[in-house]
This record gives sequence, C-alpha cells and structure tokens, in this order.
Amino acid sequence: MPANEDMSKTLSLANIRSSLIRQEDTIIFQLIERAQFARNTPVYVSEGVPVPGYDRSGRRYSLLEYVLRETEQLHGSVRRYTSPTEHPFFPDEVPPLVLPPISYPSVLAPCAERINLNARIMQVYTDEILPAIAEDGDDGNYGSAATLDVLVLQALSSRIHYGKFVAEAKFRARPEAYTPLIRARDADGLMALLTDEPQERRVVERVRIKAATFGQDIEIPADVTTAGGGSAAWFARSAAAAAANVMGGATAAAAAGGGADGDGSGTGAGAGTALLPRFKVSFDALADIYDRIVMPLTKDVQVMYLLQRLDDEPSADGQ
Repeated sequence: MPANEDMSKTLSLANIRSSLIRQEDTIIFQLIERAQFARNTPVYVSEGVPVPGYDRSGRRYSLLEYVLRETEQLHGSVRRYTSPTEHPFFPDEVPPLVLPPISYPSVLAPCAERINLNARIMQVYTDEILPAIAEDGDDGNYGSAATLDVLVLQALSSRIHYGKFVAEAKFRARPEAYTPLIRARDADGLMALLTDEPQERRVVERVRIKAATFGQDIEIPADVTTAGGGSAAWFARSAAAAAANVMGGATAAAAAGGGADGDGSGTGAGAGTALLPRFKVSFDALADIYDRIVMPLTKDVQVMYLLQRLDDEPSADGQ
C-alpha cells in the first residue's frame, strides 16, 4: 500500500466486510488443501524430525516451527511484518529489512502493537484444528504438510488479529457506549457489547456453504454433454444436490432432481448419474472451526484491544 494512502477507509463497514470475506475464503481453501495429507504427528513435536534449528533454551524446533521460522525470516526481510495487519509467530526474531520501510498512516491505537495471539493460535491449531480436518495416521508427506500448515497459520493469524480493526471501527461508531466499559475495565461488558449473535450465525452458515462448494470433488459423467441440456444443466442439478446435503433439507434435495429422500434419482442428468458430490473435507468441521475457534479468538483480540484503547490518551484531568 502506498505510504500516502489514507488508511482510514480501512475502518469503513464495507471495507471490513470485504476483507473478512476474502480472509474467510483463504482460510477455507488452505484448510481444504491441508486436509489432503494425514495428520503426521512427527511434524509437530521436537525431535520428531531432526531439523537444524533450536530455540533460545536449546530445544530443537519441531519441523513446523522450523519451516515457519525460516519462512518468517524471508517474509520479514521484505516488509511483511511492517504491515499493521501481519503478526509474526517469532516476534523476537524478525530479520532486518532489505527493502526501505513503508510508513503507514496511523489508524489503530498504539496498544495494537502489544497484542499478538499467535502462541494461542499455534496451540489451538495443532491441538484442535488439525485433528478435525486431517485423518489420523502418517503418510510421510512431512514437508508438504508443514508447508501447508504455515499457510493456514498465516491466514488464521491475519483473520484473528483483524479484530483490532473491527474493534477500532466499533469504538469510533459508539464511543459513548464503549468508553465507560473501558474505564471500568469491564471485559465481560465489552464482550457482550461487541457480540452480534445473529451475524455470527450467518457467518458460520456462510462458511459451511463455502466449504461444501469449494471442497467438492467434481466428476462430470461421460454422458453429460447430451443429457439434461448439457453440462450447465448437470452442474445446476449437482449444485442443488450439494445444497441439500449441506442444509439437510428434503425440499432442496427434490429441487436437485431427486425424490423427497434426496437420492438424486430424478431424470435430466443421465441415467445412473450420481448427483451428490464427494467432499475433500467435512464442511461441518470447517464451520465448527469458525464457530468455536476463529470468531471467539477474534473477539478476544477485540476485547484486549479495547481494554487498552484509552491507555495512551490523556485522562479527563489531563494527567
């Protein structure tokens, strides 16, 4: 972003929504990619793979930690972590820049620089997210798994820490509501004020549908070019069947060309053609990850930011 660009537009509702949706797409795609490999436990434990890297206490890094740190060494040198939307997992080891720094206009309060939840993100990723998307076992694809893990972690970190921008926008929209709670250090009150449960439910369902859409294995039957009006008609029926599978509704299943039982046995897509697609990863699992992990951590960032939002401002008595 050019140094002279006004970053205040970052706080517009339209921009925030657009950014969150783009990040949502990235997370879903990266999780689907990671799900193609087994869990591969040795990737995540020290000494599981003898990498040539150690932390400051002398503990050997896990393969994931090693690949992530080496990635951050490269990305950090070309300004990735000078952006207010990016946060390193190894904040004490960001390398010197090889490009001139960019001076970003200030949008967030100074406290934003003190908030980094990446240690929690790493922990919840290895303990909860991976078991939900990857099959148990070891397929030997350690490098591929670790490389994809890095992409997932970076996407999760960006999405979760974007809560700082969300919190700032909410504060600016209603300072009279947030300021008393901040002054009182009322974390529970802040959480209640910023929570919009109907919107959160919409986000979860949107993630569920996107995960089902992005994660389909699409196989076009050999007879589809002459059946039911061609490939477009076949795809429309398959998409309707997928919607029925996601939402669990008999009405949508019937719209797919099948009976009320959703067996896809209706005419129009070729005799014997199965309409219900196969999925690379459970769309329910991805929706649950957003519901239980991504959005709660994002709201934790919002509360942490708001609690410190006024710390660097003069108090009412000028002190």
